[in-house]
Formats: sequence, structure tokens, C-alpha cells
Amino acid sequence: MTGALKIADFGLARAFSIPMKKYTHEVVTLWYRAPEILLGQEVYSPPVDIWSVGVIFAEMVTKKALFPGDSEIDQLYRIFRYDFPPPLGVRIFALGTPDESSWRGVTKLRDYAPTFPKWKKKSLRELIPQLDADGLSLLESMLCYDPETRISAKEALRHPYFDDVDSEYM
Repeated sequence: MTGALKIADFGLARAFSIPMKKYTHEVVTLWYRAPEILLGQEVYSPPVDIWSVGVIFAEMVTKKALFPGDSEIDQLYRIFRYDFPPPLGVRIFALGTPDESSWRGVTKLRDYAPTFPKWKKKSLRELIPQLDADGLSLLESMLCYDPETRISAKEALRHPYFDDVDSEYM
């Protein structure tokens, strides 16, 4: 085991600049697109990548797609709520519909609609029971709605979930 993480598909990569520039919303493969992009935010930064990493982390654990949307609105609704595929057919609410209490400024985003269904947040423990408490904590901090409070890459690598990983690989 080399401890190497290989990342591919930089076809939609953007240079990060300060001051931040406006970008198109058509970046990142739909299933991994952060909610701020789906809701029309034009100025975004590295937290969009952390969201994508969180989705990939969950998929590695569960061995299935987490939010396999087929349109932008379908993608948003899959993030707001989660439907177990057949045969279970059980609906649980995952991250819930964001509002000002969970994400300051969300209602001012261009594509936010006050008419979105109001789904309540549900624990990720029910969605991803394979993760221990530290894994769930890390995942929740990566899939945090508010990009301003989403964990950074540096903070994620220092998360207790990785305490048993040899520091030479970090």
C-alpha cells in the first residue's frame, strides 16, 4: 500500500484567484456539485471541492451513488432528501431543505425558491450506518450546507477520523 490518493478528471478545473471571480454554474459533475453552485452562486471557492470529496467519501463507504440526480432541480431535491432505492423504498430525509438557520444567506441565492418543499434534516447515521462516530463527524463537516463553515482540506486531514493513519501519509 502506497498511501497515494489518485484524482482524475480535471476537465472543469478552475484556477482559484484572489479576489475571487464570477464563474459559470456548470462546473463539477452534477452528482458532486455543491448546493451553492446548484442554487446559482457565481462566486465560489475551495469549499465546493470539499463538498465533492464528502460525496465521494460517502460513496466509497456505501459502494453506491449518494445523490445521483439527472437534472439540477432533481440533484437539489436528492440532497435535501434521500430515497432508498427499491426494494426498500423507504424515504428518509437527509440534509433537509436549507433555510437561514442552517445556511446564512441561502434565501438570497439566485435559484433559491421559497416554494421548495420543507424537508427536515435526518441523521446521516441512518443513511450511512457503516461509518463510526468520527467518520460521521467528518462526513457531516464536509457536507455542511454553508460553504463558510464547511471544513477545509487542512482541517479535514487533522480530523480525529485520521488519527490512526501514519503521519507520513498525511
